[in-house]
Amino acid sequence: MNPLVSILIPAYNAEHWIADTVRSAMAQTWPRKEIIIVDDGSRDQTLASARRFESDSVRVVSQRNQGAAAARNTALSLSRGDYIQWLDADDLLAPDKIERQLAARSAGVGTRTLLSGSWGHFLYRPSKARFLPSSLWTDLSPAEFLLRKLSERIYMQTAVWLVSRELSEAAGPWDTTMISDDDGEYFCRLLLASDGIRFVPEARVYYRIVGASSLSYVGQSNRKLEALWGSMQKHIRALRSLDDSARARAACVTYLQNYAIAFYPLRPDLLAEMRQSAHELGGDIPLPRLPWKYQWIQKTAGWHSAKRAQMFLPQLKWRVIRYWDKLAWQAEKERYSSDVV
Repeated sequence: MNPLVSILIPAYNAEHWIADTVRSAMAQTWPRKEIIIVDDGSRDQTLASARRFESDSVRVVSQRNQGAAAARNTALSLSRGDYIQWLDADDLLAPDKIERQLAARSAGVGTRTLLSGSWGHFLYRPSKARFLPSSLWTDLSPAEFLLRKLSERIYMQTAVWLVSRELSEAAGPWDTTMISDDDGEYFCRLLLASDGIRFVPEARVYYRIVGASSLSYVGQSNRKLEALWGSMQKHIRALRSLDDSARARAACVTYLQNYAIAFYPLRPDLLAEMRQSAHELGGDIPLPRLPWKYQWIQKTAGWHSAKRAQMFLPQLKWRVIRYWDKLAWQAEKERYSSDVV
């Protein structure tokens, strides 16, 4: 009745954030916890920063660079917890996040139930995190969760989940071949092994937006596009194994339509597979169209130039926003330091 929780932190080149992340793990009000940090061959001072926290309850190990999924598997293999809390090295947990989720057990939640919570995104200042509810922020069956995720192009951030050891073992290890959407593919398997999701709104996670260097960024990488298509196929098979109704098949078609633009025109072979899949589901994928603000580039310079602009301009916008937020964050720190003095 007093389970041990393993907080598992894969880290790669996260020297600027790792200390705050570890502190948020150590600050959890749930008393029985272990924290395992796996440095995945960082080339900066991530490992040195993490080692400053080593103690009886905080373990730090390092390995050669193998990717986030491999680092997570290493952390899981070293853990002893009855529950698993995944935490990326730049994200933060509210102090009572785990305690609030484990309290849900008193309401009849079993070890096959996935526990989720709310999450907000921020840049440098957690106090400015924006919590924007979606239709996934509620108790759901695995089938309904997948249907909403696919049809509405929404997701739950990795750290929101609290997963029992039983469920983790049923789902198996993280897939090290998934160089994009590795978390989507992994939690899809967890959903299939679960008996449902219990949403705990007070259990909060703060998700730092890091930009184009993150694993979720696909861009024009052939390997990432292939991994994304592999994950999409698994999501469709998973939903149809639980619910093959007309509503579920329509959700799968919408899912394919929403992501077709990521593959066109760079990978016409994968787009052809997607169109065939949509046809088998009773739908179709029309030729992808760029948003109107990029269509003039397409007409004058071609699809490839327009796609590059579509990827570059939002990154440029976020760089400017991040720059100003960083200045505000630094100003806040300076004011705090002067007040302390």
